Amino acid sequence: MAIMDFHGSSSRGEDIHVVYVEQRDARSAFAFAIVDRELPRIVHWGRPLSDPRTLVAAVDALRPQRVSGALDETAWPSILPTQAEAWTGAPRFVVRAGGVELFCRFTVTDVRIDDGGATVSAEDAEQGVRVLWRCELRESGLVRQRMSVVNMRAEELEIGTVELAFPVPADMTEILTTTGHHLRERSPQRQPFTIGRFQKASLVGRPDFDSSLLLNVGRPGFGFTHGDVYSVHVAWSGNSLMAAERLPYTSGLIGGAEALSGGEVTLCADGDDNRYTTPWLYGSYGEGFNEVASRFHNELRATHAQWRAELGVAEKPRPVILNTWEAVYFQHDFDTLKALADKAAASGVERFVVDDGWFGARRDDTAGLGDWHIAQDVWPDGDHSLKALADYVHAKGMEFGLWFEPEMVNPDSDMYREHPDWVLRPTAHRLPMQGRNQQVVDLTNPQAYGYVYGCMDALVSELGIDYIKWDHNKYVTEAVSPRTGRPAVHGQTLAVYRIFRDLKTAHPGLEIESCSSGGGRVDLAILSLADRIWASDCVDPVERADIQRYTSLLVPPEMIGEHVGASPAHSTHRATSQQMRMAMAFFGHLGIEWNLLKEPQSALDELGVWVDAYKRHRADFAHGTVVHGDAADPAVRVDGVVSASGERAVYRFTQLTTSQTYPAAPVRLPGLAPDADYLIQPLACNLASGEPFTQIGNGQSELGWWNSQGVVMNGGALDAFGLRPPCIHPANAVLFSATRV
Repeated sequence: MAIMDFHGSSSRGEDIHVVYVEQRDARSAFAFAIVDRELPRIVHWGRPLSDPRTLVAAVDALRPQRVSGALDETAWPSILPTQAEAWTGAPRFVVRAGGVELFCRFTVTDVRIDDGGATVSAEDAEQGVRVLWRCELRESGLVRQRMSVVNMRAEELEIGTVELAFPVPADMTEILTTTGHHLRERSPQRQPFTIGRFQKASLVGRPDFDSSLLLNVGRPGFGFTHGDVYSVHVAWSGNSLMAAERLPYTSGLIGGAEALSGGEVTLCADGDDNRYTTPWLYGSYGEGFNEVASRFHNELRATHAQWRAELGVAEKPRPVILNTWEAVYFQHDFDTLKALADKAAASGVERFVVDDGWFGARRDDTAGLGDWHIAQDVWPDGDHSLKALADYVHAKGMEFGLWFEPEMVNPDSDMYREHPDWVLRPTAHRLPMQGRNQQVVDLTNPQAYGYVYGCMDALVSELGIDYIKWDHNKYVTEAVSPRTGRPAVHGQTLAVYRIFRDLKTAHPGLEIESCSSGGGRVDLAILSLADRIWASDCVDPVERADIQRYTSLLVPPEMIGEHVGASPAHSTHRATSQQMRMAMAFFGHLGIEWNLLKEPQSALDELGVWVDAYKRHRADFAHGTVVHGDAADPAVRVDGVVSASGERAVYRFTQLTTSQTYPAAPVRLPGLAPDADYLIQPLACNLASGEPFTQIGNGQSELGWWNSQGVVMNGGALDAFGLRPPCIHPANAVLFSATRV
């Protein structure tokens, strides 16, 4: 990374200080200017510049003229626009003293540059508020910024909003976000970036299904492989918002913030509690989503490599999982799960996870949650205990995993009956509306935290747990702590992070999955601690095609739980071929959500073939580059992963529905070196499935390259004109490889 700073003067005689940062290998650069000690303004974000010294002139080149009917200065937004700098859009810095809102004008007092980025200090001395803005350009090419607010007053200061922003070029006029609900997360939606404010907020204690992992703006029609795209992400697992906003006087701003309730964060007049720090706001620029996403993937991979180094844990291949939920639900017993473990091991499974139902009075979802002790009526001590099952699983050469929902409690539980004050509630006599018969444990209460952490810590040691599936099934609403009488989502979120860190530090090598009714809590902050996420409770492969595709805008494939389920799918009752189900689960962290005890041996044999094929490719999925194609046909999808060396790639062609084109038109293969030649051939695990007159194919003649010999093509040609995919029935997919020759 290179960091430079330059000084100069504007045409008005103002002092200008420009800080320029670039990561040339990542083809990313960023610069901000401080004009006469005003808050920084971003003057470049994109590719590295050949002569960044010229950015001093950007102040004169970019500052708008005064216009009629407005203020003496036309708004030219800083990283934290306020009315003092002529910003008249939505309030982005809201603080109150004694219930009275303060309108601040900040003056920069210090700029410090270090190897990682820059820290700018500024204050409104008259009103007693100081801010410290930190900006970094990461090795991945991501830009990230956050701000600390410091109370210098003799009275408390309440934090309302601290919404940071990135400006984008004026021709970025289309917004893409995702929406969704349970069982259908990450559904894309586009709209014009018009004058006004577009906002996506989540106020249920987690990002939720409807959250847009990224808020993206770009040139109209931008896609995965083309078009400039600027994206932002708020790395926070509690309440948050992201917004895109334009005024008649400005080009667009994109940014976000933690969403705080009144009185949730109040800074003391002195001491350790006089500072609030925002979550990191990340920005990613690229030509198409594939480049934008690769930056987030590289960032997360680097974060986890650092974690492993700190804990002395070696990297290992992502183990194939069998999770018992859709296999047996709450019907636990030793003999059944022992037999399921046998089938799992024979199919190549490396991690066996026992889901909900092992504890307390938890025979269904109405009771027992929060009573984190092994149910003796289901798992009696002795030969049929949960410990005996864990030992059996370990003896079969598999890891053992267990489900928890640490943040929640059933009112019908011993925990709740003994400690009703450990539950978030708006008043002493009223609970929030329930969800799934649950309420939320107040983890900001040290006693509740100690109980939950202590139970989990003890069970990890007692059973030799290698993996925790951490669930979170209830909206966190009306979240007031009985201990403080204040809203508690902020503190609750920090407490969750602390449990993750404490457990992983106490048990090096322990892995934790972030599940939240599926994909309800997916963000960079939880992903920096969790080892994977559960993308959706829906494992129907047709629904998963886009759920997984748009989840991968933020999450690398090895961190996305992708499972082979039963047919018909439990969530949709859609019947699909086994090939489709396995192909759709192939590119992520492969798992099985399926009662193998009820399947014929032929299905198990085929499953074993695909599991073996996955193991041969999973190292590339853990280190390679995810690529998605832009097909004109809305009925098809092209997805792939190119190895880190660029020598290999695996692609999936999916025919979701019938097409207007029959057979399907040629598809482009993104991500290959344009000056190299590649052998393109079907993966052996589904070669037979894609040939004519078989289960999933509907072509009536042979496809010339769909055989073990394949075809050699140039990477540039494959990206320009592509190749013809097999003609297959709807709701089916095939896999093929590209190997450099």
